Amino acid sequence: MDQRLCDHLENWNQLLEPQARQCDECVKTGGVWVHLRTCQTCGATLCCDSSSNRHASKHAHAQHHYVAISAESGERWAWCYKDEQFVNY
Repeated sequence: MDQRLCDHLENWNQLLEPQARQCDECVKTGGVWVHLRTCQTCGATLCCDSSSNRHASKHAHAQHHYVAISAESGERWAWCYKDEQFVNY
């Protein structure tokens, strides 16, 4: 059975590529990140939930910017933080 994409992923229509390979917030605070995600609403690149600060997740929920892509080289997928849904692109 095919699962329907959530509205956030279904309506996502513009790919915002990462502009930097660093967490914008960790750089400010001297934090360390594991993997990076790029917000598809504003283009901010932030650390993933495997990182201690979880900046991408915090950003998504605080700003209601729910769709992010992996900013890791060679990975082509998007995640919706609100609906916890994943899609390859």
